[in-house]
Amino acid sequence: MVLATRNQGKLAELRDLLRGQVTGLDVDTQVIDAATAGAPDVVESEVTFAGNARLKALAVAEATGVAAIADDSGLAVDVLGGAPGIFSARWSGAHGDDAANLKLLLDQLADVGAEHRSAAFVCAAVLAVPGAGERPASAVVEEGRLPGTLLTEPRGEGGFGYDPILQPEGEERSCAELSSEEKNAISHRGQAFRALLPSIVKALAGGRRDAE
Repeated sequence: MVLATRNQGKLAELRDLLRGQVTGLDVDTQVIDAATAGAPDVVESEVTFAGNARLKALAVAEATGVAAIADDSGLAVDVLGGAPGIFSARWSGAHGDDAANLKLLLDQLADVGAEHRSAAFVCAAVLAVPGAGERPASAVVEEGRLPGTLLTEPRGEGGFGYDPILQPEGEERSCAELSSEEKNAISHRGQAFRALLPSIVKALAGGRRDAE
């Protein structure tokens, strides 16, 4: 199985989720990232999280011939009408510049009171299974959401992206102040991957039977 990402943090999360779920599956060698699989980069040209995740999963499944998982996620700020949304990773213009993205967003919200700083991390995860013969590839979509409030300045050293400024509902800490186990238990990506887990296990079990 291929996870359509080059993000090693996401790969580790998926491996932890699958560990022990399929008899005989060595997740550390048989669940790999897109770079290891030689899969191409896929342009995220859709306008929704689910659309982008589906696009990536299907493209990687077709390129590699094995089941593929992709996710697209970001931060949706209510007062900004859901932005940065699918543009979260490149909100400041440079893709993946977490510090610049954080600064720009905090500057934009500088005059917004706490009662209007509601936001949520949103994730769509997709499993794509290659077709056989004339059968087309199939895809399953699941979503997760972690609501909270945006802080006025970053807090914590853990996580990545916007983790230092989102305080989940019912928490006094930011996502970046949570342990990885605490974060994974409530995170938007964890929710989406766990919802997808029965389909993933079924696809992996089917693939192993075919190989045998």
